[in-house]
Amino acid sequence: MHILFRGKVIEVSTFRSLPDYRLGKAVEDQDYLIKRDNKFGTPQEDAARRDFTINSLYYDVRNDSIIDYVGGFEDIRNKVLRVIGDPDISFREDPVRMLRAVKFAEILGLNIEKTTSKAIRKHKMELEKASSSRMLEEYNKIFRTWKASLIFQGMAEHGLLEVLFREAFEKERKRNSNFGDRFLETSIGKRLAIADKLLTEREEMTPHIFYSLIFSDLVSEALQKENMHLVPAIKNSLEPIFNRLETPKKDKDRLIKIFASQQRFLSTEDEKSSQNNFFRMKDYFYDAFMVFKIGAIAENDEKAIQSAFFWEISVRKRPIPVKRFNGGSRSNKNRNRNFQKNREETGPRDRPNRREENQNSSESENQNRRKQNEDDFGENFPNSGDEF
Repeated sequence: MHILFRGKVIEVSTFRSLPDYRLGKAVEDQDYLIKRDNKFGTPQEDAARRDFTINSLYYDVRNDSIIDYVGGFEDIRNKVLRVIGDPDISFREDPVRMLRAVKFAEILGLNIEKTTSKAIRKHKMELEKASSSRMLEEYNKIFRTWKASLIFQGMAEHGLLEVLFREAFEKERKRNSNFGDRFLETSIGKRLAIADKLLTEREEMTPHIFYSLIFSDLVSEALQKENMHLVPAIKNSLEPIFNRLETPKKDKDRLIKIFASQQRFLSTEDEKSSQNNFFRMKDYFYDAFMVFKIGAIAENDEKAIQSAFFWEISVRKRPIPVKRFNGGSRSNKNRNRNFQKNREETGPRDRPNRREENQNSSESENQNRRKQNEDDFGENFPNSGDEF
């Protein structure tokens, strides 16, 4: 339920009851995954069915006091993250809790209690049952914390990256036996740490940038091995992850364009050249540049760093797009006035054939879009009707 209070939307929930199986021990073959959870209960039951003790505190507005049914206040004082009840049941009930446990531990500086930590390692494969939309939501929250690199290190220590981004980290895991403990020394760990630092410096960092930093090694390896054109090779390397995450088409398209444009940044032609100006106006330009810049710094590539300095000027000079409503910047009154003036000057016109006009317009737009993608990435870039 959502309530509008003083201009803000507040999410409100009723107290929910405790499932019967929470009162016993975990049964190995039983399916605990929550599918429906709307049975009313008491405050005590509602507290007992939550994920962690630190998330089960209640505030009594009548006497300005905190109500604690599960020992959460003491765990906060001791900096301990603890699952309520049996963690073997809790993580099978909602696998996303494993990811949230690692996230809270790193953000709040908590130590994951031993039984909870052991259960995360044991049930990591349950994450394959989690809703893709909830997982994407959690990833996006992680990217905004300024501590994504530390959270991913915690995920590596508990074996979660083997499930969530197995293709992206497979090579690093095989090469480094202490992958979890030394995650920040890997190329992906270095890139994420730089991105976190840029966030603290108030740089804009979109989820597309973070995903690109995670997938960079996977794409680079595919481009070296695959005897294919640029865009198909990128698409093939990312397709398994796209399918598992159920990535929306527009996000697939953007990530492919980010990777396909990386070589453009190695060119330091005249800043005012028409091709460079055209590239700067692309909606994915900033994301692509930040991926290139962070990669150059992480690899300590002097040539790439110099190229990044050249393009940095473009980023700072790039005008901020102005949001327009009603189709443009002119008011409706001006539109009507101009329309009436044109009618008076030219006289009434025959009614156009809308079907033919729309068909011609659609064909023209598709041709322009196709030509634009070919100018950017070559003739092998899929057209607007292709599936990413």
